[in-house]
Amino acid sequence: MLKKTITFSMIVLMSFLSFSCKDDVIPKPSSYLRLDYPEAKYVNFENDCPFAFEINSDAVIKGEKNCGFTILYPKMKATIYLTYKPVNNDIDKLLRDAQKLTYEHVIKADDILEQPYLNPSKKVYGMFYQVDGNAATNSQFYATDSAKHFVTGSVYFYTKPNFDSIMPAASYIKNDMQRLMETLTWK
Repeated sequence: MLKKTITFSMIVLMSFLSFSCKDDVIPKPSSYLRLDYPEAKYVNFENDCPFAFEINSDAVIKGEKNCGFTILYPKMKATIYLTYKPVNNDIDKLLRDAQKLTYEHVIKADDILEQPYLNPSKKVYGMFYQVDGNAATNSQFYATDSAKHFVTGSVYFYTKPNFDSIMPAASYIKNDMQRLMETLTWK
């Protein structure tokens, strides 16, 4: 009799447990890891090249030939490429080349926002481009004094372009690029 009571009790308990849990299974939407970065601290960068600028102290800068630089962000797997060219009565060609480089990304870009930059006191004039969408680069700029100096910069991530997943890093580096452009001075 005791055996029948225990068996009956187990069946009732199992039935109760199986029918009491009626939570519907709802699939979770895809999400991305939340990335927070430290507040940027900037330091002045100067060498033998005919220009100087401020750089994020967390970035690693490497000199290339002809006053070009790579600014590495190892934690974000990104690099800003800076190129310097002297102006030799070819400012129109340099401007066309810089604009062409940006608009080659129009195939993958959702939008390209242009932000002119003018600083007559430092003789720095240029354009900052924010490229939205799954393009290879999310930010680019050029800066010039229109007479002697021309600098271009663009950021590239070492990952397949997926704007939603790299947006926090892209925004962080975009701010660094704008700071670089705004602090650019000619020697």
